[in-house]
Amino acid sequence: MTIELLIHAIVRQTTILIAQLATSRGVRAPLAQIADQVFMDLVRELERQGVSRKVSADMFGVGLRTYRRKIQRLSESSTERGRSLWEVILEYIKTHGLVTRLEVLARFEHDEDVQIKAVLRDLSESQLIFSSGSGSSASYRAASDDELATLQRKQGAEGEDELLVALMYREGPLTSAEIADKAQTEPARVDGILSRLLLAGRIEQLEHDGATRYRARALVIPLGADVGWEAAVFDHFKALVTTILGRLRADRTTALEDSIGGSTYTIDVWEGHPLAEEVYGTLGRFRSLLSDLRARVTEFNGTSELPEHHTRAVIYVGQSLIHEGVERGE
Repeated sequence: MTIELLIHAIVRQTTILIAQLATSRGVRAPLAQIADQVFMDLVRELERQGVSRKVSADMFGVGLRTYRRKIQRLSESSTERGRSLWEVILEYIKTHGLVTRLEVLARFEHDEDVQIKAVLRDLSESQLIFSSGSGSSASYRAASDDELATLQRKQGAEGEDELLVALMYREGPLTSAEIADKAQTEPARVDGILSRLLLAGRIEQLEHDGATRYRARALVIPLGADVGWEAAVFDHFKALVTTILGRLRADRTTALEDSIGGSTYTIDVWEGHPLAEEVYGTLGRFRSLLSDLRARVTEFNGTSELPEHHTRAVIYVGQSLIHEGVERGE
């Protein structure tokens, strides 16, 4: 029961994170396939850990035949993207150039008017479409390619390179097909990014077991960078999960001298507290300390070849400020 409660709590926090990411910077990412993706990822991981399909089916609370049929169905359709009303309305407006609200409502007559109007308003606020007029006479046109390119630059779409570098740094060496699968994007798009990253010297190409693979030797996202925040989020989350997995596989007891693990400290302060500024500055001090340490290690490593067998110490530091009080609860 304790493990079940832990899983439910982690799932809850993960869904909060996914919801924030799906709506960040005005984007409304499709979520139709999330449940299927979670199921298939769990299936693959259970198989990787040596759990039989019969046992896995029991863990999911279904019969083995039903379990196998679901895996087959999802595997056959794994290349198809889930499509939301938000997405198909945007596509409709792009295709028809200029449309009125009445035309949109007629085209999607099986959907609720309130929902369609909310999507139109959201698309307008996201600057993916432009509107004129009001009420039933309102008309809409999709943003042009140049306008979208400008919008994407403002939203940090260039961070795609950094995100793929993060994947190769943390999980490489990977083939281009594996990168496309992990990034959930088209192989042709990945090939173009890989060529650009190779030319810039940001990644390496190597032949391993008869396949071409790619890896990144370093991943550095400057503090406050407008580009690459997605990679920073992935890298931080990956480090957290990797550390927890390390503790689960090892002895659960914890000591100060442990080299694997993490600790969470919650400290209450308030305005006028003599130690408040020292608490607030903790993240900055850790960043400074670790940046200096990494720089010195990098300088030393530059004088010698990195051995094939080596240890990578992944250290993550996070800090948040939660303002408690009556206003927060009302």
